[in-house]
Amino acid sequence: QPLLLSLTLTSRQLNLIDQVIAESWRFDCYPESRAVVTREMCEARGCCFIPVSSSSTSSSSSSPSGRHGIPWCFYPEGFGSYSLVSVNDTALGEEGRLVRDTKTYYPGDIMTLHLEIRHETNTRLRITDPSNSRFEVPITVPNATTKADSPTYSVELSKEPFGLIVKRLSTGTVLLNTTVAPLFYADQFLQFSSSLPSRFIYGLGEHRSTFLHNIQWTTLTMWARDVPPEMTNLYGAHPFYLAMEEGGDAHGFFLLNSNAMDVALQPAPALTWRTIGGILDFYVFLGPDPSSVVSQYLEVIGSPAMPVYWALGYHLCRWGYDSSNATWDVVKSMRNYGIPQDVQWNDIDYMQRFMDFTYDPSRFSTLPELVKDLHFHGQRYVMILDPGISSTEPAGSYSPYDEGLKRGVFINDSDGNTLIGKVWPGLTAYPDFSSDVTHEWWYDNLKRFHEKVPFDGLWIDMNEPSNFLDGSTNGCPSSSLEDPPYTPGILGGLLRSKTLCATAQQKISVHYNVHSLYGLMEAKASASALQRIAGKRPFVISRSSFPSQGMYSGHWLGDNRSQWKDLYASIAGIMTFNLLGIPLVGADICGFGEEPQEEMCVRWTQLGAFYPFTRNHNGIDMKPQDPTAFSPLARTAMRQALLLRYSLFPILYTLFHHAHVQGHTVARPLMFEFPGDVKTYGIDRQFLWGKGLLVTPVVDPGVDYVVGYFPAGLWYDYYTGDSVPSKGEVLRLQAPLDKINLHLREGVIIPTQVIRLSGQPLHLVSALSEDGSASGDLFWDDGESIDTYETNQYAYIVFDVTQVRCANVMTSQVLRSHLEATYITVESASFYGVKAEPDRVLVNSQDAAFTYRANQVRPS
Repeated sequence: QPLLLSLTLTSRQLNLIDQVIAESWRFDCYPESRAVVTREMCEARGCCFIPVSSSSTSSSSSSPSGRHGIPWCFYPEGFGSYSLVSVNDTALGEEGRLVRDTKTYYPGDIMTLHLEIRHETNTRLRITDPSNSRFEVPITVPNATTKADSPTYSVELSKEPFGLIVKRLSTGTVLLNTTVAPLFYADQFLQFSSSLPSRFIYGLGEHRSTFLHNIQWTTLTMWARDVPPEMTNLYGAHPFYLAMEEGGDAHGFFLLNSNAMDVALQPAPALTWRTIGGILDFYVFLGPDPSSVVSQYLEVIGSPAMPVYWALGYHLCRWGYDSSNATWDVVKSMRNYGIPQDVQWNDIDYMQRFMDFTYDPSRFSTLPELVKDLHFHGQRYVMILDPGISSTEPAGSYSPYDEGLKRGVFINDSDGNTLIGKVWPGLTAYPDFSSDVTHEWWYDNLKRFHEKVPFDGLWIDMNEPSNFLDGSTNGCPSSSLEDPPYTPGILGGLLRSKTLCATAQQKISVHYNVHSLYGLMEAKASASALQRIAGKRPFVISRSSFPSQGMYSGHWLGDNRSQWKDLYASIAGIMTFNLLGIPLVGADICGFGEEPQEEMCVRWTQLGAFYPFTRNHNGIDMKPQDPTAFSPLARTAMRQALLLRYSLFPILYTLFHHAHVQGHTVARPLMFEFPGDVKTYGIDRQFLWGKGLLVTPVVDPGVDYVVGYFPAGLWYDYYTGDSVPSKGEVLRLQAPLDKINLHLREGVIIPTQVIRLSGQPLHLVSALSEDGSASGDLFWDDGESIDTYETNQYAYIVFDVTQVRCANVMTSQVLRSHLEATYITVESASFYGVKAEPDRVLVNSQDAAFTYRANQVRPS
């Protein structure tokens, strides 16, 4: 009897497992309903209706809504789809014709589709439905002219029903399989599904989430929206994901579509794309490693711009400097305490009644003098601009609006009149940045203001675009564009919620199609204008973003809060945007909303010192949170963290060079360097700079230690050089309030600089491998000229350490020489992992003074 009972229990368990597996492969047939779907509603669509029993799943994931859990209404096998009726070879691959015999339950079915399969490179596959009559995203992508000669993928076509199966040739792994669910292609509803090779999926911005997405019935909505970071559609839209495969290979997928969309993840694992316009135009990137996937993606959307050198410094801002003199006082206080600061910012306080291209003549009367003083001290000034232009000033008194009307630069409503919304100045018009005329108008206004206040960079905010109203002062017309047959899971439930009418008219299309492109188009106009005004690399930070944004601007993660969970979440944010092609990214250090806590602000400044973009910013009516506002102990710890960042500028600048030229990440997930180690796949409490500097910040309150994972290999404490051998282990590290843990990976050399008043010579830090080798590099230019790499106006040096006859020999090779190289002086060097004290150290064949400390090995 005990044995029989055991077998009976096992049988039940197996049945439950089978049921869970079957449920995980249900594809939602009723995704638009937020209410309970009835059997009658479901079967009217020709779908299966089977409620989920509480015994097979938790109540939190058993809702009938596809957005919230396992769908009760799902597609049966054989549900109507397209058939592939013809296929022919082309110069780049294949083309085919797809035909649907029966209409779906959405209006406007497109019954015949044209399919193109383009084998563009050996690691890039493009599949598209070229259409002259439907909207296509207006970003420049490569135009392949020859077919890949040795692709690393295969493409199989299922004819009835139509489906695509893309495999990696080397392993046979299925990367894409659209036969798992029917294809929909209606005028305002396009949907396809695919299996995933694993549960490890990343990207799909912008959302507040962990770095590794949760595939347990999670839906990610994309439609740019002004809202403090939470698990909803946020400021940007990035329909790109990176997925890991068994064995450590990686691939990427990019849907080139700017319409509102949902991406539904499910534990099969699988996902479904649902978009409400445009075309299906997508890429598969074969990697095979994560870094290669990102590089291949950036070959399509464009590599990030090389930042101006001063952008690497510490930026200080707040909403609530009530005057230019108050702003100036903070700058002077930072100088007095010896806290490094490269850039001072102002929020909308500086404006006259919050109007762009103005400054308050009483409270900010000394703004030009402040900027002059900043420049005298080698500092820079950045100001905010919102897109909304005040529309209520007396005629002839506010030229940006008056000229804008004359030149037709504003977005119109569906009747052709200027659409009026409401933001900080009150009633406002919105520039149409899809028009070249608007770009020129934007430049003219910036140039005139620059002649009064010679700002150095722009912070473009509220550019989703944000609106305090839903649509406009006149509402929005009744239309299928305003209320489409399917509305993705947008906060507020309406496309017009806290933004413009979907029917608003822009030069290239209706707002329905280009809404999520607004921040990208404004960034492009802003970068172009700054470059024309100053003749130098532009500095632009944008809240809203879209693929190719990194070519024109950086990004900050929005209006976060002074909470520990926001500190932690920022790590996932900066890693995600690095793989999305926007490496110049950071979060508001110490938090934007709520009162800052001293301990948290110290820890956040330490973490923020390793954001690629480092800015402290807080909200109006909040206590000051710049480093000078805290106790001497906290202030000293913050100063120390910032000086550490400044000492690392040479390696940070070099990493940005590789991002610009090769599409690499700057702040890098551990899995990018250790794709064969599954333990790294979910890590978002640590990250790397480049391939070898491991950052392990404290992200919890009240602790003097931190726990971090060290992939297998030899690591070195950055501060002491003590070795930390690891077999792939979690280690506990001491972390007093004045310390952030840094470790160097064996085999790397990083160039650092000695911070002092007269000159900043280099100090090289070499972390030797067991065989005594290491390598690194340095990119250097004048820090501000445009296209220095493209015009060969730079120096590039490679450093190597090798072991020769029991001696470690360091060499440097100047691969490209330039005037800038004459300013580079290596003053000192450290070598971690030297196994015995040397008798002599020679520099250029001459004896040199040295010190030696025996290596302390941390027990593994």
